[in-house]
Amino acid sequence: MNNKFDIIVIGAGVIGCNIARELSQYKLNVLVIEKDNDVCARASMANSAIVHSGYDPVPGTFKARFNVEGNRMFYDLCKRLDVECYQIGSLTIAMDDEQMKVLKDLEKRAAENKVPVKILDHDELLKEEPNVNPKAVGALLAPTAGIVDPFTFCAHNIENALDNGVKLHLNEEVKEIKDLKDHFEIKTNLGIYQSTIVINAAGHGSYKLGSQLEKLDYQITPRKGEYFVFDHYAKGLVNHTIFPLPSAKGKGILVTPTYSANYLIGPSSELSESEDHSTDPATLAMVKAGALEMVPSLPFNELIRVFAGVRATPSDHDFHIAPLKTHPKFIHLCGIESPGFVSSPAIAKYVVNELVSPLIKLEKKENYITHVRPKIETRKMSAEEKIKLIKEHPEYGEIICQCEKISKGEILDAMSRSDHPHTIKAIKKRCRAGFGKCQGGFCQPLVAKLISEYYHIPLTSVQYSKIGSNVVRYPTKGAKHD
Repeated sequence: MNNKFDIIVIGAGVIGCNIARELSQYKLNVLVIEKDNDVCARASMANSAIVHSGYDPVPGTFKARFNVEGNRMFYDLCKRLDVECYQIGSLTIAMDDEQMKVLKDLEKRAAENKVPVKILDHDELLKEEPNVNPKAVGALLAPTAGIVDPFTFCAHNIENALDNGVKLHLNEEVKEIKDLKDHFEIKTNLGIYQSTIVINAAGHGSYKLGSQLEKLDYQITPRKGEYFVFDHYAKGLVNHTIFPLPSAKGKGILVTPTYSANYLIGPSSELSESEDHSTDPATLAMVKAGALEMVPSLPFNELIRVFAGVRATPSDHDFHIAPLKTHPKFIHLCGIESPGFVSSPAIAKYVVNELVSPLIKLEKKENYITHVRPKIETRKMSAEEKIKLIKEHPEYGEIICQCEKISKGEILDAMSRSDHPHTIKAIKKRCRAGFGKCQGGFCQPLVAKLISEYYHIPLTSVQYSKIGSNVVRYPTKGAKHD
């Protein structure tokens, strides 16, 4: 096995996947190392999935620069990568005259960041959003904001990279990094690698890895956010992403439609001592109260799940993206919290064009593949289109997930792609099988069976998510098993 690479990217969250895609257009030997069982497994999976406009970050910061640049790139990139992404705009609500003064300040900041916005009065706001609290006196409209499918965005970024020759190692955790001057030696739980350049995009683990080589002059603290998810409730509950005024803790508790016609409520924003993904009643009650203040008619009887995400908050409140001072070929990315998701394409372009290019020759590939294979999604097709498809490919007529109307054909298509999802959760993120009202209660055994059959592994080896999360421990009496 070849253990020598031009560039090793550590981490396959949204930043690492975008960097891998950006690097894949060049004649380079690139490896991505990810400690989890799939890409998009942590902060990139559990977030608000908002394409932020960029009016809020402090002008002149990396946050402001890459948020605005990323927003301008995002919608075209999603078209190229076949990712659902909708420019629905956002509204930041003011509940009294004092808050309207703050909106005026945000309007000025938006102008500095070159982000188009418009202040709406009470009547204009209620015309746009009839279900917003009628006590609201106005709002700041940011029309370039949007919503995205975060799971497919990460998966199709890495798929495009793999289709262009990048290698991906999952379930492999970097333990030690040594700078041997002419190359880096990277020791993982599975082996030792050499690389001319290392790009550290390990999310919460980035600070620890960077600190092995150099003392860092800032701190990283986990900040947890808890969310509610509503079922496919009636369209038009809210039409934009609804924000309160931002605070020192972040952008606040939002109410937004999602790309899948669900509704998302949250997050909280509490400092945590670890990467803790648990939820608790008191915090969720606070999130609920804050959301109801903005949209009093929220139907919490339509709740189908709660979850928590954790973001790495830097003590100086800006992204860190630079080579280490004493190790110029170690490109260190750290503290990329919100709006990191929308910033990711711009960050990737900056890393490759500005930081990597002075270190290694970048020669474009003649046969670079610019798009991924489009997904076939039967729930979006007309009756005539479905009939034609099923006649040619009967597997698209066998529904596996009744809640989300996901067919066997769609799951087989996901497993046939270059990033090869091997777990139930990985299939869930790519196809939405298990995202519905029953949360996998009915379809999970069918998905497990498909994974077993497709990869020719025993059903007892199929995992829900991480290693050790086997869904079937023992075969039942009389069952066929290997």
